[in-house]
Amino acid sequence: MATGYHHVQFGTTIVVTLGLFLGFLTGVSSVVGWVPGGLAVAGILIVAGLLFYQLEVQVADGELRLRFGVGLVRRRFALADIRAAQAVRNRWLHGWGIHRLARGWIYNVNGWEAVEIELADGSAHRIGTDEPGALLAALERARGDGR
Repeated sequence: MATGYHHVQFGTTIVVTLGLFLGFLTGVSSVVGWVPGGLAVAGILIVAGLLFYQLEVQVADGELRLRFGVGLVRRRFALADIRAAQAVRNRWLHGWGIHRLARGWIYNVNGWEAVEIELADGSAHRIGTDEPGALLAALERARGDGR
């Protein structure tokens, strides 16, 4: 089956935030010198940037696939397990990155828009996107083809 949907969203919020912290750390370290703790924090910020600078979303071959940054962090959902999908707007406290919510998980690199999928097990997962309508339409097409 050909790819039904493919979109890459750049994580401006994450990149800018990590960049500001790294810039602050570099500025402080240029005055007081680099210490092992500062080097460790700088390394963590750089690794976090590589892991989460973008979110790639793909609907293909009976799956909804998420791939963050350089591709070490991934998540797949079988389309057959998706009971419902809707566009939602995240609140500021939902934040960015990957973390647990009350009923499931959030996967987001930038912005407030998302598509929430509800799985057959009752869990809900929010996928951040700057084009929720296109993702919803692709999920509908792909789920309709598979039923």
